[in-house]
Formats: sequence, C-alpha cells, structure tokens
Amino acid sequence: MAREQRVFWQVEAPAKPAWGAPCNGCGLCCLAEPCPMGMLISRRRKGACAALRWDDAARQYRCGVLQEVSHSSAWRRGLGRLRLALARRWIAAGVGCDADLRAEPAEMTRPNP
Repeated sequence: MAREQRVFWQVEAPAKPAWGAPCNGCGLCCLAEPCPMGMLISRRRKGACAALRWDDAARQYRCGVLQEVSHSSAWRRGLGRLRLALARRWIAAGVGCDADLRAEPAEMTRPNP
C-alpha cells in the first residue's frame, strides 16, 4: 500500500523527471526525506532535508552541502575535492532520478468562517 505524504513544493519548481532521467532540481526527493548525508545534517530520517536550498534565479532546488563545499576555501587546497566527491556520492549525483515518488497537487480547501 502506497504511503501518502504531503510536502510543500515551490510553485516554480520543475516537474519531477521520469525515473532514471537526469536530475532537474525539482527537489521532491529531498523534500520527502533526506539522503544519508542529509540525515547527518538534518539529524532526522523523515521530512525535508535541512540542507535543501531554493535558488530563485535558477528556479531549482539545490543541495546546500554541495554549494557550500564547492565555494569553500578548502576546495582550493584539495580537501574540498574529497568532501565534494563524498557529498556527490551520498546524494547520488549524476545517477539520474531515483525517487520513486509521484507528485500530485493537494486539493485547496478554504477554512470554514
């Protein structure tokens, strides 16, 4: 039996790609539950990852850990490369969409006066 979960998704976010298709930054997987790295960052196993960031300019969700590691001064010293490789491995970057999720809009209801 499928489990229903409600997540709050940016209206401008791209639609979830098909299984195996390249990631497009829809963020649905990270809104549903954190990856192994996100579990360490968020200190939880369920719910949205605390490291998930919305990029207004790109209209995509981004992994805050990858952004931080890529822009750190440690990157220039070589330590950042190891951290970036580990972070990319933990979020399965480059593997394609592996989120077995289906997104449906929630019915909008008005509160009773």
